[in-house]
Amino acid sequence: MMKTISNLLTSLILAGWIGAIAILSIQNITPVSLKFLVFQTIQIPVGIVLAFSVGIGAIAGAIVPLVWQLAEGQRQRYYEEEEDF
Repeated sequence: MMKTISNLLTSLILAGWIGAIAILSIQNITPVSLKFLVFQTIQIPVGIVLAFSVGIGAIAGAIVPLVWQLAEGQRQRYYEEEEDF
């Protein structure tokens, strides 16, 4: 039951973000260019920048807990091996 509610809530949040990106991209067609240190991108609409940002954030948000669990499991095994000595 709790997993179903969690999946529903995640889907609603993601759908809200996609809707907001769609509205903002229609309203803001102004091209922008991103600059990081000495690198600069071509000019692209704000909506596309938002879409890529949300997509990368969603992927990172899905990967980070998996990596965290793997690191936690290895940490526990390391401490268990230390206790055996």
